[in-house]
Amino acid sequence: MARRRGRKRELRALEAPFTVAVPSGARIRDRLRLEPADEKVLRLVGENLGRHQRADLAERVRIGQVTAKDTRRAERKKKLTAVSSSRWAGAMTRASEDQFQLSMRCLYDERAGLRRAIRTISRRLAAPCGKRSGNGVRGYADQTERVHKQRRMQALETRLAVVEQKIAAGRPSITAGGRRLARALHHLADAQLTEAQWRQRWEAARLFLTADGESGVPHGNYTITVDPVDGTVSLVLPEPLRHLANAPRGRYKLSCTAQFTHRRGEWLDRVTAHRAVRYDITYDPSRGRWYLDASWAADKTVPPTPDELKTHGGRLLGVDLNADHLAACVLDTHGNPIGEPLTIPLELIGPTATRDGRLRAAISHLIALARQHGCAGMAIEDLGFAEARATGRETMGRGRRGKAFRRTVAGIPTAHFRERLRGMAYHQGLVVIAVDPAYTSRWGGKHWTKPLQQQSTKTTVTRHHAAGVAIGRRALGHGIRRRPGVTTHHRRMVERRATGQAASQPRACGTASPPRTAGTPYPGGKTRLCRGDQLALFPDPQDRSEDHRIKRPDYGELASLDQQS
Repeated sequence: MARRRGRKRELRALEAPFTVAVPSGARIRDRLRLEPADEKVLRLVGENLGRHQRADLAERVRIGQVTAKDTRRAERKKKLTAVSSSRWAGAMTRASEDQFQLSMRCLYDERAGLRRAIRTISRRLAAPCGKRSGNGVRGYADQTERVHKQRRMQALETRLAVVEQKIAAGRPSITAGGRRLARALHHLADAQLTEAQWRQRWEAARLFLTADGESGVPHGNYTITVDPVDGTVSLVLPEPLRHLANAPRGRYKLSCTAQFTHRRGEWLDRVTAHRAVRYDITYDPSRGRWYLDASWAADKTVPPTPDELKTHGGRLLGVDLNADHLAACVLDTHGNPIGEPLTIPLELIGPTATRDGRLRAAISHLIALARQHGCAGMAIEDLGFAEARATGRETMGRGRRGKAFRRTVAGIPTAHFRERLRGMAYHQGLVVIAVDPAYTSRWGGKHWTKPLQQQSTKTTVTRHHAAGVAIGRRALGHGIRRRPGVTTHHRRMVERRATGQAASQPRACGTASPPRTAGTPYPGGKTRLCRGDQLALFPDPQDRSEDHRIKRPDYGELASLDQQS
């Protein structure tokens, strides 16, 4: 009986590469070395404003999902102005609206994820155990696993019903201070916190010391003002705390200063031109430090498209993001790898600040390599794992192997890496191109691991380096597969286009000639024995008749006598 062949899996359509948008704003930070009196005043102001802001947020949630003109913001702002000031009230109502809209977007994302998980589980439940259904969906291994999946789907449907009810009512659940920190109160031992430490963090998270900027006012912000000359910081006190003022017009001037050494030039350009700058004062209880953050909206900049980048003929650095390292490779405009593959370690363990610092250090190293090799930009994968994280074990494996794979995926900082990279690369004049991640590791490992290893003498090439080549070629508009007959790099002809790589292009007068084969005549100047001593792929008739003919000595008459005898 002939063996039944399985249906070949169809490849999905690939998305076109695109340029990652440049940062829409900037944010810098400086430390405030406060005196005890200043710290006491800031706590009083933050607690007073935080209490009124939380009350306004609760009122905004009660209003529900309505149009912008029905949010009654003017009415709520007038009520808050009586207990603070007009500008503080505007910042509080704006923060309430932003937090409400963010919570609604989170509900929409949660609903979409629950629906995907339920749809995937229901398809597998419809298939018989240990077999496949007519549309190729594989059923669960046994009846026990099937029962557990039925219970899980019931739990997901219950959660989906609650989310649908919140969306219909337009009332999301919001915890001022953070839901994770609120739950840590019931698990202090697991969080390695005492009740006093937890209380400090909780109170610090609920302080409200945010002042929105306003163009045209002195130094871009009237509520919290930083003098660009001497760095003095002053803020407007709320109405109940005006008796604490030590400066005219109900203001309080701090005894410390703010310098903003990082990107100070950009900040000075804005405050001296009286353009809007937002300030946030925060407190870190674990370190016992106060910080002042300045942020503003950046001017809109349109980055070059991948086609424009390819037209200019610049190099590109293909980067493959992994859980423990970054694998990169430099490519020229024709998609040919140049030099040795690059590996940057990435150890994302420890506290959040430590992980963020190591990620920024790795990106800084990546940018330095790109500038060293004269690259115009970098190519990364457009990864998110949103659908995979939602469906979980249904699409990412099960058992010990699937658990290890899911843990690896959870440790890859895809969104954080992309946001950090686009901001840091933009300030270094580099462009970031995102490509479809489909089949880059598989096809790159199949078609580029061996050629890269033949080209590299100091680096052990892995499939991750080959994936970096595939990512870069896709960003440049080339196919990942190598065409037949493509030659490798030559020591003296690295910059030249590989044979059969792309369509032929006219060569300008005076430029270097194309690579020569061994059988091509060389125009003088070089000493060699004869042309037949060198290997020729396609020798001409003259070579076949003369140079490759075995020459025997001429013995004259002796040879004739021997033949006659």
